[in-house]
This record gives sequence, structure tokens and C-alpha cells, in this order.
Amino acid sequence: MSELGRLVTELQVKGVQTESVEGNRGRRGGAGPSDHRALTLDGTTVMVPVYNASASTSQYRLNASSQGGVELEGPQAGITDQISTTQQPAFYELSTADGIPYRSIALLHGRDVLATTLLQTCIRFRDRSQSCQFCAIEQSLEDARTVVRKSPEHVAEVAEAAVRLDGVRQLVMTTGTPNSDDRGARMMAETATAVKQRVNLPIQGQCEPPDDPLWYDRMKQAGIDSLGMHLEVVEPDVRRRILPGKSELTLERYYNAFADAVKVFGRGQVSTYLLAGLGDSHDALLACSSRLVEIGVYPFVVPFVPISGTPLEHHPAPSTDFMINVYQGVAKILRDGNLRSDQMQAGCAKCGACSALSLFEDHA
Repeated sequence: MSELGRLVTELQVKGVQTESVEGNRGRRGGAGPSDHRALTLDGTTVMVPVYNASASTSQYRLNASSQGGVELEGPQAGITDQISTTQQPAFYELSTADGIPYRSIALLHGRDVLATTLLQTCIRFRDRSQSCQFCAIEQSLEDARTVVRKSPEHVAEVAEAAVRLDGVRQLVMTTGTPNSDDRGARMMAETATAVKQRVNLPIQGQCEPPDDPLWYDRMKQAGIDSLGMHLEVVEPDVRRRILPGKSELTLERYYNAFADAVKVFGRGQVSTYLLAGLGDSHDALLACSSRLVEIGVYPFVVPFVPISGTPLEHHPAPSTDFMINVYQGVAKILRDGNLRSDQMQAGCAKCGACSALSLFEDHA
């Protein structure tokens, strides 16, 4: 295990000072990595929690240096020689012809990933007895930071500008689950077609498993290069507690969907999120990861980060030692199965900024 891997695993930054530090300040609430800020440590860009409750007690501080850069203070800060923030992207200053700010359509994640939530609502969200308990997908609608439905044409327009102005290298498209049996696959396909007509950008689509497996072929043919279908948690009691509505889709339903998707996208081009720290044991996470890798799916293990305003906003983040043990175990499974994050064409696992897993791949 590298020293940088341990630092990234434990790093949270007390947010009160970060507002004065230049660069892309991240965001609060919404889908995807929220309450985070992107930092680059010795060339590795990571999404660091800064705005949530757990970060408020962190021993780490981010300050502007007297030389115009940034400094990290904290117990392990000395192991990194170079630290910087990511720049505020130039495309954030633009708007569509009908007045929608580009940043309301898509955001910069990490260093060079464009991300968008095509549908900013979900059939389960308004009923917290059914919604995923960590989810904050509609928070960014409440203060008008985004729009409910991003049109394919607008996403394509923003993607072209982000590539041209900011050197974006991939697009990640996710969605709240609509009330349709394709589970959002249709939106993914329509948007991918529009994007690829304007710019040659690798795309990952993310949705729940569609009822009809023909949607995997349709998404692939439309220009989606890799696919994410996210389990999040795996033990039955944890699934019922954390994902009360989504847990109705059984693990076997997911495993069958993964096998169908791998046939279309290829081994290592399908991934799933596993959120460590919500109750799944070390052994359960490794057993699931082993089965996923056997199928050809990359298990993207991410530490749970509580988001303000959700039912789990005060849930503790997993300990550093727990995460390191999980990372080491999953990294060995990946190595034995000949799967690597850098072989993925697009997606969260390829970016890697929300997890330290890729830093353990060569040290399993």
C-alpha cells in the first residue's frame, strides 16, 4: 500500500477555509459526488469531502499559500509534495441560446470528466420510505441550480464546449429512475447519439437494469462505450434498510443483468458502485466483488460519504483501516481477474477520483 493511498483514504477537509481557496469549489447537494471538492495530490485527482458534517470535524485544513498556491495541513499532509485545486472550467461561463447556463446542464467532475444527470427526479425520491436513504438527487432543483430534464441537444452542446475549452476527456451520464421499463436507457441512447454527432467523446451511461436486455445493444449502438448499473450495498438487511424501494430488484436480477450487459459492452466495460461503510461486512463486499469480477464487471468500491439534507447526513464515514482492508482485498481480486480501471473506456471507475481503489491496484 502506498502512503498516498492511505492519505486519500482518510482525507476529509474542514470546509470553512476552502471557500477562500481559488479554483473549482465543487458543490453542495444533488446527484453524484456532492459536498466534495477536487484536489490533485502528486498528480492524482481526488474528490475530497469538505462541506458535510463529517468533514466539519476533520484534522485537515486547506489554505491559500503565500505563493499563490494551496497548502494542506494535517497529520499525513507531509507525504504529498504537490497539491493543487482544479481550475474553474471555462464552459461554466456560457449559456445556451435559450438562456440555460451550461453548468446547469453538466458539471466538471475530478479533473477532466464531464458529468450530467439527464433526469433530476426519481420515482422513489419523494417517498423517503422507498427512496435510497443517501440520495440527494432533487436538492439541486430546489435552489434552481439545474433543470429537471436535460435535452440531448443541450448535453451535446455543452460536451463540445467542454472538450474544446477545458480538455474534457470523457462524459458520464446518469439519471434518476423514470417510471418506464427501460429505466432510463432510452434517454441514455438518445443523448449519446446527439453527443457523438458533435464530438468524439467516450461515454459511460448509468441506469438501473432495463426490463428488456435489448436496451444494452441499443445503448451500445447509440454510442455509449461503457455501462454502470449500481448495486451500492449487497447484504439483504442492509439493502432493505438503505435501499427500501430499489432492493425489490434482487441481487440475482442484477447479476443476470450484468451478464447480459457484459456480452454487449465487453469484459471490464461494465461497472457497479459498492458503497462501503453502510453496514456491509468486509467479507460480504469481497464475496460480491469476486462474483462481479468473474462475470466481467468492475466493482468500484467507494467509501460512503454522508450528504447534508439526507436521512443519512449524520451517518459516520467508514474508518480508514476498514477501507484499506477492503481496498486491498478487492484490488487482489481485480488483479487475479485481470481487470483494471484504466482499461475502461469511460466512467467513474476510470476517473477514480471518488475512491482510492485504483491506487491499490498495483499493491494488492
